[in-house]
Amino acid sequence: MAEVATFATSDQLLVVIDPAARRMDGESVRIAKDVLSAGAATKVCLPDGPDEFARALARRGSRRPVVVGDDRALVRAVSLLHRQRELAECALSVVPVGAMLALAGSLGVPIGAVAAARAVLDGVERRLDLLVDDSDGVVLGALRIPPVPAVGMPTAIGGSEAGGRVPWLRSARSLVRTLGTARPSRVPDLVVPPGGPSRLRVEVDGVTLVDLDQPVREVSVTPSAGAAEVEVHPVSVGAAAVPLRASGHRVTVSGADFRYRADSVVSGPVRRRTWTVWEGALGLRLPG
Repeated sequence: MAEVATFATSDQLLVVIDPAARRMDGESVRIAKDVLSAGAATKVCLPDGPDEFARALARRGSRRPVVVGDDRALVRAVSLLHRQRELAECALSVVPVGAMLALAGSLGVPIGAVAAARAVLDGVERRLDLLVDDSDGVVLGALRIPPVPAVGMPTAIGGSEAGGRVPWLRSARSLVRTLGTARPSRVPDLVVPPGGPSRLRVEVDGVTLVDLDQPVREVSVTPSAGAAEVEVHPVSVGAAAVPLRASGHRVTVSGADFRYRADSVVSGPVRRRTWTVWEGALGLRLPG
């Protein structure tokens, strides 16, 4: 892991640049480094992978951590700080660079190297709610059951990243190799299969919102204003079913094996998962 120390003012920053950001958009990375080093004392870390990324954050000392990377790097940093129980004492900053930036934008982070870097230097700390599940996984934006299909989406089992390797995915790729390359455009469909109706029990603060006798197309949970906003779309025959909505502090989903998308990661399969709102758990530096 390469480290470069520069000095500008008494403000101390640890700038951790995700390797995917360096590969995808080196120019934006360079601009962010220039703006940050001109406005603060910076220590720049260039980790080669997740382990070095984690070590850099753990050794930050009194420096404010700044992540330069996409949504996956942001979620990784928040997850690491959460597992270390250091989120309460740490205000995180992010400069979005990469392919997946929707989450950062939805949280209020400017999408643009200069504007985001200026927010790091001149912005204010905002406390944001998180969802924390019973495997200690975190959700910054929203979770969705079943997951929305997307090409190249990282996959996790039990709430942790698994490097894109799960048994059903290996079987799918083996089938593709067997069939040859006659229809390569169909390969992405095998990465995250589209979800059909599911039979799930959804409970909000112990009260059942929908039970196993009612198939559902989709369940979404979003942290908002100290509560989890839950929306369930039942399957209907004929006229469209009215979505079921509720809000509460604790949401439990159980039933047949299901996968879910939390921010940019698909997790599962699981038969039961509980998410709890942690109010104001994440401090994020945003424009004032």
